[in-house]
Amino acid sequence: MLHIPLWKRILIIALCVIGLAMAAPNIFYAKVEGHNDAASTFAKTKTLTTEQQAALDAWPAWLPNGLVNLGLDLRGGAHLLAEVQLSDVYAARMKSLWPEMRSALAKERSTIGAIRRVSSPEDELRIQIGNADQIQKAVEIAKTLASPIVTLTGVGQDDLQITGQGDTITIKLSDAEKQATDDRTMQQSLEIVRRRIDAAGTREPTIARQGSDRILIEVPGIGSAQELKDLIGTTAQLNFMQVNGSTQDENANPGAGNVLVPDANRKGLYYILGDVPVVSGDALTDAKAATDQNGYPAVSFRFNTTGARQFGDFTASHIGEPFAIVLDNEVISAPTIQSHIAGGSGIITGNFSIQESTDLALLLRSGALPAKLDFLEERTIGPELGADSIRAGAIAAVVGLFLVIAYMIASYGLFGTFAAIALLINIGLLFGIMSMIGGTLTLPGIAGIVLTMGTAVDANVLIYERIREELKRVKGPARAIEIGYEKAMSAIIDANVTTFLTALILFVLGAGPVRGFAVTLIIGIVTSVFTAIWVTRLMVVTWYDRRRPKTLDL
Repeated sequence: MLHIPLWKRILIIALCVIGLAMAAPNIFYAKVEGHNDAASTFAKTKTLTTEQQAALDAWPAWLPNGLVNLGLDLRGGAHLLAEVQLSDVYAARMKSLWPEMRSALAKERSTIGAIRRVSSPEDELRIQIGNADQIQKAVEIAKTLASPIVTLTGVGQDDLQITGQGDTITIKLSDAEKQATDDRTMQQSLEIVRRRIDAAGTREPTIARQGSDRILIEVPGIGSAQELKDLIGTTAQLNFMQVNGSTQDENANPGAGNVLVPDANRKGLYYILGDVPVVSGDALTDAKAATDQNGYPAVSFRFNTTGARQFGDFTASHIGEPFAIVLDNEVISAPTIQSHIAGGSGIITGNFSIQESTDLALLLRSGALPAKLDFLEERTIGPELGADSIRAGAIAAVVGLFLVIAYMIASYGLFGTFAAIALLINIGLLFGIMSMIGGTLTLPGIAGIVLTMGTAVDANVLIYERIREELKRVKGPARAIEIGYEKAMSAIIDANVTTFLTALILFVLGAGPVRGFAVTLIIGIVTSVFTAIWVTRLMVVTWYDRRRPKTLDL
């Protein structure tokens, strides 16, 4: 007999109500978007203009406020494809290495003779010594500055490849170090670009690595590609500052010569810092994940000559005291000085996990772009084009919805009406889920929704045709409905699993518009199966319990 337990009925209805409630803010898109922007501004600045306050009050805070973000092709915005000049990093590394090499070799000047740098390719450092017969001695000294590579692919190798020929030492990065440097540089560039774009308050930017040395940047809602380039070109502020105390009062008076700076990781904690940086972030030449003497994760860093002198003087007189690493006016770390740090390089230890040490090293390197970005492709998409795309997509969706509903009602009568209602709920659930996860809707995504409409009723067609077959076998209406849902289940699952796997492959291997299509298709498959199997069944069972018909007009 047809029967759905009360708890299951409540669960089905609750899921539909929650999903439709989460989708509802998209009906009032402009109002909710204005409210969200004002709320974000208030969270950062604690102040609002009159217009922003009006926008904040226009949508009740207790209502859902999640929206489906519009992609670049729907909202308009800017698209950039940037190439990171990785060779710049090699040149900078060799430039910063020269003072250290000179100091190390100068200690043996009486043996190896005069030392001077000679011209070389940008990614190499060549040093000429006075006594050519002591070249091996000079190479051994230079190799003391090489460090083991802390990566899975570089285990057992050093970061520097040092050779000697005649009276010249040639130093360049090893292949394993170049690969590790390329990865660090790309991660750093991605992080810097993301931080700068996020700081501008843009919504749902796409920032992704393309190939070995390129970055794809798409920012909806921004005025032009040039505006985006200017935004990326700004310089983040990184400083190393003295800690004079801490407090949990954001309104505390730090005193003369001090500033109050919030902790980036612990909400409600504020540091009292000296208002003059000990060392500017411009003096930092490198930072990377490493291990301490006990093998625990740590972060190693390196300053240039000026920064090394300043930091060495400071650490010598502040052993046992913390110092703050401040990025964009937030303290990202406040380690304690364990000893005098001379020579321009040191190590930050603490209770780090491997991921935390990697993240901290990345943040330390985020003061400025590590290498020049060459923009290979730039494109500005006007909001008018986006509006046209939305209009065309909406027309396609409405026409598709109308035709599907008309066909189902014409073919299956009242049962077709149930399927049409379930289809409308399905679309609402799809938008509700995308709103909850912060999904981005693109023009191909609209195509995915239109395709979902067709596949959504496909399951109902299988069920209703199966019920028709059972009715021909002189079974009663209740039994025919029950068997129809049970025996159509395997075909529905098989069809949707294969489509789901295809959409999943598109999502994993695709990029940009392809992924937008895959996202809506994946979510649509899930909601379609739910509405086709459970929502329509609930409606059919509820109708049957009330009417108890002797035959079915199907």
